[in-house]
This record gives sequence, structure tokens and C-alpha cells, in this order.
Amino acid sequence: MNKAFLLLLIIFVFCSCKQSSPKNHVQTASESADYHVVNNGNVDFGKYFQDKTMRFDFFHSGTAAEEHFATDRVVSDGIWSGSKNVLLDDLKLGAYFFEVIDSESKLLLYSKGFSNVFGEWQTIPEASENWGTFHESLRFPWPLKPVTIIIQKRDSLNSFRTIWMTEIDPASRLVNPAELVHTVKVDIITENGSPDKKVDLVILGDGYSKDEMEKFRKDAFRLSGYLLNAEPFRSHSSDFNIRAVETPAEASGVNKPHHGVFKRTPLTVYYSSFDSERYALSYDNRTIRDVASAVPYDIMVIMINERTYGGGGIYNLYTTVSADNRFAEYIMIHEMGHHFAALADEYYTSSVSYEVPDVKVEPWETNITAMFDPGTLKWKDLMEEGTPLPTPWGKEEFDRTGYAIQKERDSLRAAMVPETVMEELFTRQMNKENEYFANEKYRDKVGAFEGAGYKANGLYRPQIDCIMYTRHLTFCKVCRSSIENVINQYVR
Repeated sequence: MNKAFLLLLIIFVFCSCKQSSPKNHVQTASESADYHVVNNGNVDFGKYFQDKTMRFDFFHSGTAAEEHFATDRVVSDGIWSGSKNVLLDDLKLGAYFFEVIDSESKLLLYSKGFSNVFGEWQTIPEASENWGTFHESLRFPWPLKPVTIIIQKRDSLNSFRTIWMTEIDPASRLVNPAELVHTVKVDIITENGSPDKKVDLVILGDGYSKDEMEKFRKDAFRLSGYLLNAEPFRSHSSDFNIRAVETPAEASGVNKPHHGVFKRTPLTVYYSSFDSERYALSYDNRTIRDVASAVPYDIMVIMINERTYGGGGIYNLYTTVSADNRFAEYIMIHEMGHHFAALADEYYTSSVSYEVPDVKVEPWETNITAMFDPGTLKWKDLMEEGTPLPTPWGKEEFDRTGYAIQKERDSLRAAMVPETVMEELFTRQMNKENEYFANEKYRDKVGAFEGAGYKANGLYRPQIDCIMYTRHLTFCKVCRSSIENVINQYVR
């Protein structure tokens, strides 16, 4: 073979490989522009679905600037617990959104907003230098015929754009319809009706030893009681089913790298996620999903058998909460605001792992605003006439105390003081906040109070106080309304 011919052959093979397009490649908005989805509203459930859950597991990889997907497996995840009437998510909350399309007719069958660990990881400095891979799942009713899965993500204008499409044929030998045989023990906390008519909450536990299962059950009852005692959950308590699944560990407690405590636990929950000492997550998504599938569930709480302050909440993924901390009630309710209704953090004096960009577009979260146009304020219907925008409050003095508390908190954490010392600091902070709020003219009004979403300036919250802002146990009116909107999607 002469050298000229060999060179031509190499060029031909290179060009052929470069132009090929695998079935499950990442798609740009322009590539998917010709995929015309037909949306006729909520379809007849029985015509398109079986009464069981399909779980699509995949790997989500990339850096701060790019992301890629790879299918892991498709399995059965138990009976369908979501609504059979409301199949389309009109709220469109979350950083991501997925749609299930009938492959033949292009009819939209199901949709759901969500957020994920990968999306949060993209915002930390590490993602600018390294690749990360996270395991994720999408859950939806089991389709009777082949479907197309479309995953969308918010762009720079907060509009959803398609980033991946893939096909699933429920009759394929690669799709496993077998039910997982469970040997775990299930505890019923409250049961108010059929799963498809209720919000189904599953409670898991990590770091509970075999001898602590009674403690696990008591903690599950206590923490679920905290949630159902907070409005608007209390007014909708009959709309919830709550079940707990026991996962005993060999030893008590979980992994705490900042404290030099290293353990292996059934669900792999650990503090120090994204190198934030108080942020507790698990990246073992497959194990968590397998355990949770022992019961019908829509939302999930993972209790951590620890006193150390910590937790986390990701929209439509899970809530984590340190069960023994003095502020466990606050953590449970606050993090459920993230997990259940995609509420944004309204505080801004506490340090976070994220790199927070300048505000150039209106945030998609329902409880914070950039207020570029006060006339179109997203919660204007809840305001009283005459409330000024922006709404004045004693921000300067309040911030001075807040930043001082944060500095003291960082110092105490670095010194590894007992948890009681941290709890005393938080109590002192709350008492000082109560003094400030008592003298505020608009303390009970809905308006636009500057300071929210990790930014002291440029973002606004609806009321002067809310559990998404401080450790007080009350949601503001806007957050309550947002939570009720989500509940209604499950129970209609």
C-alpha cells in the first residue's frame, strides 16, 4: 500500500467518524428544533401507561462548561405513586426538565421539573478544572409503547433548552420489568389514601445501627411531625402518606471528613459535600433508589443519625437532615422547602460553596426576584396596596450582626467546638433577629426586601422573614402559596 493511498484512507476514516451521530448523543437546541412535540394536555393514563413506575438510570458527566449523558439501565420501581390525572408539570420548577413523548405520534405524555447534584456541582470552583460524574434517575409511569425521553436545561435567559434525547422501548430485552424483591422492614407513619391521590413521602435513615432501629422509628415519627406541623403542610396533612424504610448499619453515625470521622454506611450519606462542612449529601443514587422503591414515593427524606448540624435539599431528589441536632425541626422544614417546592435560599450572610454570578435575568425560583420591573413583580397578587417597592427595612444594622455571627460561626467550626456551643450561637442569633423584626414597620407585609439568594444586593425576598431566610419556623406567604401549588399537582 503506497503512502499517498494510506494518507487518503486515514483522512476518509477520520471524516467519517467525525460526522457520525450516535443515537444517544447530546443534542443542541438547533438539532432538536425539528422535533415537534404535540401537547394536547393531560392524556388518558390507562391508554398510554401501566400502573407501575419506570426508572431510567443514567450517568451525568462533565465540567462547568459542558455535560454529557450515558444510559445505565431501565428498571421497574414499584407501583406508580404520582397522580394519574395531572401528568404534565405546568409549574416548570427546577434547573432541569424532562418530557416523555410517544415516539410514534410525538404526543407529550408526561413531564416533570427537577434539579440534581450535577447542576450544583457545576457552580463550584472544582468544576472549572475537573470532570465530575453523578448517577441520576428519572421516574415516570411505565409506558405501553416506545417513548422518547427529552431532557432540557435552563439557558442564560432561564428558558428550557433541549440538551439530550434518547429512546426507550418497554418491550426491549434491555428494559427490566421485574420487581425488586425487598427484605427491608417498612414502618407506616401515616396513611390517608391511595398513592395516586396523595403526596407519598418515604423516610430513609443512614448511620442507624442494628440496635438503633427503635430510635430510627421514633426519629421518623418526630421529624415527620415537625413537617406536618408547619403551614401549609399542616392544613394539607390529610393529603400525605408517610412511610419509613429501615436500613440498619453496622455502626452508629455517618462519614464526617471535616471532623476526621470516617465511616461506611448503607446509603453513603456524608457531611462535607462540595467541601462545605455542614452540607450532607449522598452520591449513591442507585442504592438510595433501590431502597426507597420498597414503598410508593414521590418525595424523600434521609435522616442522618448525628448531632452535628447539617442537611441538604435538592428539588425532586431528596432532603437530608441531622436528626439529633437542636435545630432539626428547622433543618427538616427548610430543606423540604428546597426539595418539595424548589424554593431558593433567602439568606446571604452565610458562606456557601457556590460561585454566585451577577444577576442578569429574573430568577426562576418563586420566592426571590431581581425586580427589574416592579410592575410585573411575580407575587404582586399577594401584596397590599400602598406597600412600597423596594420595601424599606433596617438592613444595614441587621447585616452588621449577621456577618459578625457568621465570622464567629466560622471560628467556632474551625476550633471543632462541641455542638452545644454552635446551638447556643444560633439561639443567640435568633433572639437578636426577633429584636430587629419586632420594630420593623412592614414586618407582616408582602413586598420586596433587599437581600436574598446569597446576594446582599440585587435580589429581593417577599417578606422580611421566612424559614428560607432565618431559622424561624414559618414560611412566608409566597412560599406557602408555592408549596400548595405543588401539593395540588399530586392530589388532583
